[in-house]
Amino acid sequence: MSTPFSYRRLNKDDAACLLIDHQSGLISLVQDFSPGEFKNNVLALANVAAFFELPTILTTSFEDGPNGPLVPELKERFPQAPYIARPGQINSWDNEEFVAAVRATGRKQLIIAGVVTDVCVTFPALSAIEAGFEVFVVTDASGTFNEAVRDAAWSRMSQAGVQLMNWFSVACELHRDWRNDIEGLGSLLSQHIPNYRNLITSYTALQAARKDSTS
Repeated sequence: MSTPFSYRRLNKDDAACLLIDHQSGLISLVQDFSPGEFKNNVLALANVAAFFELPTILTTSFEDGPNGPLVPELKERFPQAPYIARPGQINSWDNEEFVAAVRATGRKQLIIAGVVTDVCVTFPALSAIEAGFEVFVVTDASGTFNEAVRDAAWSRMSQAGVQLMNWFSVACELHRDWRNDIEGLGSLLSQHIPNYRNLITSYTALQAARKDSTS
């Protein structure tokens, strides 16, 4: 008999965020999202990690080569985060300093995004699964050459047990309940989803009207 399905949710008290190789040179290879859309998704995920105070680790590969430096917005968002500039390892999990930083978080759920999806994301995601972690790959904050390459990478990871999510679903699963902080999360979402701003505007107006009616 098959094993019953167990819904493993993201837990803000047991999750860490790994932002892998979002470098100026590598990002130029991303073709499965438009440049503006991709940047928005990456920064949205970064803001989600900061909002929920997740331990966050930044890493780059061979910065002195064509991959280029980490995009400055991430370093600015997490000035105190561990920052591992790998000298050459393609799979970040092959770097002892990176793995030590991951283990030092004490978290067992890893939220991973990076460039490119089929290499810089897939390789450490599979390695982390093998090492006993739960892995959640953020699909829209990871990018690669084209959709065919992306889909093959997604299939490879999902078959190994990686959960595929987008940044919005990561935010909602971590938040659990709107009553935890509707204004805080709503403001974050409206910064990155223009149409969501309409919902927050309507909510704010409704709350103001209710306040007026009871005063």
